[in-house]
Amino acid sequence: MTRQELQNVVHHLNVWDTHTHLKADALPAQTFWDIGHYFWFLRELQAAGYPEEPESLPEDQRIEAFLRAFNATRNTAMNWVVRQIFKTLYDIEITDAESVKAADAAVRGTAGQADWPKQVCDRLHIKHIATNVEKDADPDSVPDFVFPRMESHLNRWIDRITRARNQQTEGETIKAEVSYTLKGFADAGHSGIMTSNDPFGRLKKSTRNAPESLTSSGHSPDDIGVFILHALCRAAEAHGLFVQFFLGVESKEGAAVPANDPDRILNLHGLFAQYACPFELVLGAELNNLDAVQAARIYPNVHVGGMWWYNFRVSTYRQSMQYRFEALPPSKCALVASDARCIEWCYGKILIIKRLMADFLYDQIEAEWIDGEDALRVAREWLYDAPAELYQKPRNGVKAFPTKT
Repeated sequence: MTRQELQNVVHHLNVWDTHTHLKADALPAQTFWDIGHYFWFLRELQAAGYPEEPESLPEDQRIEAFLRAFNATRNTAMNWVVRQIFKTLYDIEITDAESVKAADAAVRGTAGQADWPKQVCDRLHIKHIATNVEKDADPDSVPDFVFPRMESHLNRWIDRITRARNQQTEGETIKAEVSYTLKGFADAGHSGIMTSNDPFGRLKKSTRNAPESLTSSGHSPDDIGVFILHALCRAAEAHGLFVQFFLGVESKEGAAVPANDPDRILNLHGLFAQYACPFELVLGAELNNLDAVQAARIYPNVHVGGMWWYNFRVSTYRQSMQYRFEALPPSKCALVASDARCIEWCYGKILIIKRLMADFLYDQIEAEWIDGEDALRVAREWLYDAPAELYQKPRNGVKAFPTKT
């Protein structure tokens, strides 16, 4: 098998995108700018001199400014993705103002095609896409899996305990609410929940040996955070849910920044050791790529998830694939979390993941660590089979959320 042959086979493997912001009633991009101004690429354009508020410019000036920044960022991975989106989906090369206008007309044309999202998914064999908002999913549309997002619940519960005159009494009330809420999710057919680390800040306190109840007063934010985390995991275990943690990004001075905190995952080990529910770690900071693999190697119920925010780079993907490849069975590793806001960016980011994966696995074949059959087994697990097993497996009699076949 040649490198190109492996790339072709991987291109046709099924994919499960484990995290998006897609909305069932607005899947496709509506204009060129929905693709050209995707958050991560827009950051790169602005670093190359693109204005802070390009929408305020007349169209011709905006296109001129876009092209200057676009050509200045041709070395970046996100620029490659944009070029591939327009080249492979629309057969357009972005070279000048006329090509941008032609691309805009093409995107406006596909925005009105009811079957366009399916066409895009079929190009890369994208079979399932997860979202975290119930109303954004539609069984007859592409986003077909929902993992309810917990931050608003968690912030409210933490705030109530913090403000309570008797934190012990309020804590017991909230423990019951946590269990009731997660039971409701399980009864509705959801197989797991997700949360970022936002409600818990830095969580400097280890989750090991935490008391099951609070005392009446005087608890620090870390004490309360650990108490809530244990209540959450206890309820997830009881109701057959997995817990998906999005880690490594923090809010600082009004901006979301990568936080390479070496204690972040280590302080969660008490949860991994105490509760039988599965955990999936989705990673936004480079340093945590190895931490997550180490946790998954120690604890059978810990899985390594996709790569998110600042961690979605060619270098970090290659690094993380090496960590996973040498230390874990691929059945514990989901690799795709596109974070896309339109179906075209879901396609583009999965395209680069498949390219990187095929190259990485071919290098392992050449180095004689594996053969072609092993390479395809790893690729299938990382792209689809590992998340399918984690997300669809019934636990404690709870039926997983139904998906299309």
